[in-house]
Amino acid sequence: MAGRYFDEWQVGDRIEHPIRRTVTETDNLLFSTMTHNPQPLHLDLEAAKASEFGQILVNGTFTFALMVGLSVGETTLGTLVANLGYDKLVMPKPVFIGDTMRATSAVVELKDSKSRPTAGIVTFAHELINQRDEVVCRCTRSALLHRRAA
Repeated sequence: MAGRYFDEWQVGDRIEHPIRRTVTETDNLLFSTMTHNPQPLHLDLEAAKASEFGQILVNGTFTFALMVGLSVGETTLGTLVANLGYDKLVMPKPVFIGDTMRATSAVVELKDSKSRPTAGIVTFAHELINQRDEVVCRCTRSALLHRRAA
């Protein structure tokens, strides 16, 4: 399903995104090295074993990016002008290699764009949830979306 236009959203709309993703060691290793993040908790098994987690901790910025990525198909695919910002980002639980993630999105605000009459701003509340039904990441995202052409 493609994303929706600004005028197709209503406050309270909620989506359980259908794509799920199991996080792999390769995901974590590549993302951490591509972003020059040398945190031993992400890359060093022995250091991670000695930590309170007892295992490799998945890079939090990967976790955040996965949450947003899982939401795109049903929210903004093909209708996005630009993402305007992310707010209230929290990670209440850790993510580990082998965890399977799913995402949800809800519309919490709609605003007309003052500078672009052909677009509007949708604010989504996104959550990433693991296989144990624990929320591992949450944020709001403000997205400038096209209006449906008349």
